[in-house]
Order: sequence, then C-alpha cells, then structure tokens
Amino acid sequence: MRKQMVLTAVGRDRPGIVEEFTKLILHYDGNIEASRRVRLGGDFAMLVVVSAPEDRVFELRRAVDDLHYTKFDVMTRLSEVGAEAEDPQMSRCTITVLGADHMGIINQVAQYLAEQGINLESMHTEVSAAPMSGTPLFTMSAEVVVPPRLGVDDLRESMEFIGDEMGVDTKVFEKVEGALTS
Repeated sequence: MRKQMVLTAVGRDRPGIVEEFTKLILHYDGNIEASRRVRLGGDFAMLVVVSAPEDRVFELRRAVDDLHYTKFDVMTRLSEVGAEAEDPQMSRCTITVLGADHMGIINQVAQYLAEQGINLESMHTEVSAAPMSGTPLFTMSAEVVVPPRLGVDDLRESMEFIGDEMGVDTKVFEKVEGALTS
C-alpha cells in the first residue's frame, strides 16, 4: 500500500533543484502525483504531492527533512490517498481581477469567498508595470468551487460589486466540462 505526503520546499533559486528532489524521491520508490513549482523573487518554491510505499514513506520524509538543515526550508505532512467525492451540484469557476495595484485586493476577495463557503483551489497573482504608464498593475486568476446554494450569477454580481469598490475589473467564468463560459 502507498502513502501520500505533501512536501513544501523553499530555497535560493539555482539550477538543479528539481533534479535533486526528484532523485531523492525516486531513491525511496516515490512518485510525484501533483506539483507546483515557481520562482518568486530570488527564491524557488515547490509544493509536491508524493506517494511512496508505506514501508518507505517515513524514510523518505526523514531524508527530505534533512535537506531542511542544509539547503531549503522544508515541511512535510502525511496526507490521505485520494480526494473526497465532489458534490456534482457544485460549480467550478475562474475568477480574474485586473487593475491598479493597491493593498488589500487579495484579502477582500478571499474574505468574500470564505464568507460564502467558496473553496479557493488555486490562485496566481502578479504585479507588473502597465505598458504605457508603468503604473503597477495587479492581475489575479483564481480557480474556485462554488457551493450549490450560491449561483454563479450571484457570484458574478458580488465580484462586480467588490471590483467596483476596489476600482478593479473582475470577471467570473464558469467551467462547463472543460470549457469556460462567461
């Protein structure tokens, strides 16, 4: 039987980090089931779900934790294999936000989502210079799961209201069997 472990690691970016971690994982008969890796500032961060044989997962965890003291800030957590079945009445949506950057945008969106019981599954944010003016421009894309009691049109209307309050443009796209609709 295999066990799952969630691994997070952050360290100074350099070539070879992914190879180093994947080699270690393979050494303990581990398999990467899902991962996200990104360079943020001068650091490299990764979030990985690893499965390994039950009799080797603790050895793997110790070996990965040893990297914490030498090169990376590492955290591991044992997890349950498989996901809970999702309610077919739930809607999957993408929320986008675009506008002049200012403090509190992510918090205001996250607060609304939490209050409504909307699960935020992934989020990408970035601040870049606007093409003509150089003004800091905030962009966000978030994947969410909306409970059945809240309609997608209600979410769209609320996000438009929040966007108007913050002076940013918001859009909500419903995912329908692999496609996005607005």
